[in-house]
Amino acid sequence: MTCYEDSAEKTAEVMRGGYYRTGDVATRDADGYLTFVGRADDVFKASDYRISPFELESALLEHEAVTEVAVVPSPDPVRLAVPKAFVTLAKGSEASAKMALEILTFGRKQLAPYKRVRRIEFVSELPKTISGKIRRVDLRRLEADRRERGAREAGEYYEEDFPSLKAGG
Repeated sequence: MTCYEDSAEKTAEVMRGGYYRTGDVATRDADGYLTFVGRADDVFKASDYRISPFELESALLEHEAVTEVAVVPSPDPVRLAVPKAFVTLAKGSEASAKMALEILTFGRKQLAPYKRVRRIEFVSELPKTISGKIRRVDLRRLEADRRERGAREAGEYYEEDFPSLKAGG
């Protein structure tokens, strides 16, 4: 790529130092292997930890009832933000408190404590671009607006709704 045709500013931003900056974040281990973490604009902080939605989504997608998931930061007065999953369920699976507890419990077995999804909302579909990519920016904006208004939607569950999660660690 040589430039963005319509934006010299954006070209300068992504072409710093003579390299094209994709916006992807990866880590390199001691053996030199690269592991994709996520998009720089999707990574967020929760309790001062950097959280990659990609890792959390990958873990939750392993649950048999989950067909699609998008994780975004949900504003929180104590932790700054907590991971929230917008989930679409497989045909035959019912969006309910019982299903939310099952998915949250499943996620707790897959993820480190600081990466746990702490809120979940069942949706019939996720917002997408024309090419089919999930529009997390829309979900982040929606979530920030709701928390600002103090609104809580039907089909939305918080980990504190389930005292058994606290007892289980």
